Amino acid sequence: MSTATATLPKAGTWVIDPSHSSVEFVAKHLVVSKVRGRFGAFSGTVEVAEPIENSKVDVSIEAASIDTGDADRDGHVKSDDFLNVEGFPTLSFRSTGAHHKDGDHWSIPGELTIRDVTKPVDLDVEYLGVITDPWGNDKAVFSATAEIDREEFGITWNQALETGGVLVGKTVKIELDVQLGAQG
Repeated sequence: MSTATATLPKAGTWVIDPSHSSVEFVAKHLVVSKVRGRFGAFSGTVEVAEPIENSKVDVSIEAASIDTGDADRDGHVKSDDFLNVEGFPTLSFRSTGAHHKDGDHWSIPGELTIRDVTKPVDLDVEYLGVITDPWGNDKAVFSATAEIDREEFGITWNQALETGGVLVGKTVKIELDVQLGAQG
């Protein structure tokens, strides 16, 4: 099987390599600027099936591993105003299918859980191919994005601005760069 430019990964279990992957996000601040952050601790697998459309993705993210580059902001985001990492230590994503769009582009619908609230989310995925590293290990590489409304997950804290608008935007853009290793 192949898409326009890349051979699809072989069927089986592929494991996320966290040292060569990233889970990042972007949110609006003060209406017009952006704040970027990342999660440093995550794990997951992709069960590549035949047919490929039956493949499964299962990812777990440690909420407390958030890093926005500012310790005070990180503390606030970890609090009950946002992620409540003590009460809800894990964010998760589980796919419900895979749909080929065109070329190397796919849609991966699934369920994202934040603060024990589960909502459907579609990942817009670009499959970058399988590459063999210098030690003979196959690595599958993907990039993906999605947008969520944080308020749908119960993350509603905000402050009105005197000039109009709010301090923190509702929409959060998720950006993933993932390298997977074939297991066994």
